[in-house]
Amino acid sequence: MPTWRGKPITAGPLAVLRTEQSGTPLRTERDDTPFEPVRDEEDRPPESTIVQSTIYDDGYTLAEPASIRETFEHLHKPDRRGNPVAWIGMTHPTARQVQTVAETFDLHPLAVEDAIVAHQRPKAERYGGALFVVLRPATYDDTSETVKFGEVHAFIGPDFVITVRHTAQPELGAVRQRFEKNRHLLAAGPQAILYGLLDFVVDGYAPVLSGLENDIDEIETQVFESDSNVSRRIYELAQEVMELQRAVKPLHRVLAGLERGAEQYGTDPEIIALMRDVHDHVTSVIERSDGFRQSLSEILQLNAILVAQVQNDDMKRLAEVANTQADEVKKASSWAAILFAPTIVAGIYGMNFDKMPELHWFFGYPFALLLMATVSTVMWLMFKRKDWL
Repeated sequence: MPTWRGKPITAGPLAVLRTEQSGTPLRTERDDTPFEPVRDEEDRPPESTIVQSTIYDDGYTLAEPASIRETFEHLHKPDRRGNPVAWIGMTHPTARQVQTVAETFDLHPLAVEDAIVAHQRPKAERYGGALFVVLRPATYDDTSETVKFGEVHAFIGPDFVITVRHTAQPELGAVRQRFEKNRHLLAAGPQAILYGLLDFVVDGYAPVLSGLENDIDEIETQVFESDSNVSRRIYELAQEVMELQRAVKPLHRVLAGLERGAEQYGTDPEIIALMRDVHDHVTSVIERSDGFRQSLSEILQLNAILVAQVQNDDMKRLAEVANTQADEVKKASSWAAILFAPTIVAGIYGMNFDKMPELHWFFGYPFALLLMATVSTVMWLMFKRKDWL
């Protein structure tokens, strides 16, 4: 049975520990999904997945240990001076590698489970003196015109920051380079690095929003061009916007919680101000994504109306064609009936029977002609009155 700080921790179903505004564990919510590492176990040291491991002190690089154990021992030297901070970046680690790091830095098993399983919602949870943060960065792929989402986990301790990246993009090297150039900010400690990660992730949403905005503009054009694939594209864009909202909206609560607990955990006032700026950016992203979702909903309704209108026009044209064909059939039937009457008269008197008195009648021939003309005229007038001719 795994333990943490000498206390047994029940393994099995995942348990997610919530925190109240003060950061104190309040209750436990259980998820019945069985715990399974998402990657195959490999008998390799955690150093094989470390992108960079550096110890800083007062904004300057103090050491770059070769192993996790050396990093921990360097931080806890009996004769250490200053306030050194270790920043360790890992990418695609296995469950065993994450557990090795967790045992070294005394990380809480529940947070470690989340880091191994991944697919977590953005959140910030405090376990003792360490903070566990989950972020969902996003990037826009211009080639496929799609949004790709990643996942970054961060363990923020009093003297260490451990980031676990589960996707190839985005790389976090830009955050480290920014802080190494701004030593004053790096000297503020782990909370400052957490700010840098949040700021990097939130700033990364800006090109995603621009890409989605361009896609929506293209969709509006395609709608009026009666593109047959536009409905599917609208649905795909709506799903991307919803996924973006699921990545961004929880950050509002995360940042609010960090601001509330800033004084309790001794966060530098400058970092608090910078966190508020990130919070403002998150609010802006949420508002724009809400606008995108509303626009897509309206575009989908407009597309449905245009599709229905096109279908109505097609039905109208088919009805007109059917009516035209019916008129032609009426005309043909009318003339056939008109010509059929004299044909009957001519056929009767053309049988040449001996016992037909009309054949020898003096007025027989004029009478037959008059009869055929009269019947034909009556039928023509009748069909004309019914608009068949």
